Parts: sequence; structure tokens; C-alpha cells
Amino acid sequence: VVDPKQIVTKHTIIMELDIYTVKIEDLAFDAEFSLRCRRDDYILAFVSFFSVDFSMSHKRIGFSTSPDAPYTHLKQTVFFIRDYLTVNAGEEVKGTFSERPNPRNRRAMG
Repeated sequence: VVDPKQIVTKHTIIMELDIYTVKIEDLAFDAEFSLRCRRDDYILAFVSFFSVDFSMSHKRIGFSTSPDAPYTHLKQTVFFIRDYLTVNAGEEVKGTFSERPNPRNRRAMG
């Protein structure tokens, strides 16, 4: 579990999926992102998480695996980078996140 105090940037949405309409081909994607740094620090990794909102039920429910959210048995995914980044407050870190379904395990990504 990632400690929220370790998060250097603001969050951004990489991908939104509607579980009622998503298709297998939607799961292979490239998404450009931009993260604004909240403080002067070093970036050693990128953290991904997901949030789920079940809005079609009689009572709207959901949860998040965000480092800022209450604990669940599900965790974040940490992508370590080869060389750390030195960043300043207000600076933007830009990149592209690419994801593909795993051909050997249809329930896994990457």
C-alpha cells in the first residue's frame, strides 16, 4: 500500500470505462497524461489505482484504491522508473501510458 505522503503530484484520470459498454478492444490503449507537482521532490515511480462507481443500483455505491482512500484488499500498482526525476512545485510531468491485454492470461493486463 502506497503512503499518501509519498505522492508528489496531483492525480489525473488516464482512462474511464463504462462496464455496461466496454469492449475488449477498448482495453488496449495509449493515453497521454500530465501531472502537476505539489512540492519540490523526487519522483521514483508512478502509481496507478482505480475507482469504481456503481451508479445504476438502487443505492449508489463505490470505492477507490487511491492512496488517499480508505484501505481495501485491492492495492495500487507501482511503476518504478530507471532514473529518478527531480521536480519542483508547479512543474508538469508529461508522458504516455500504454496498456495492452496479456495474451497469455485474458484476465491480466500488460
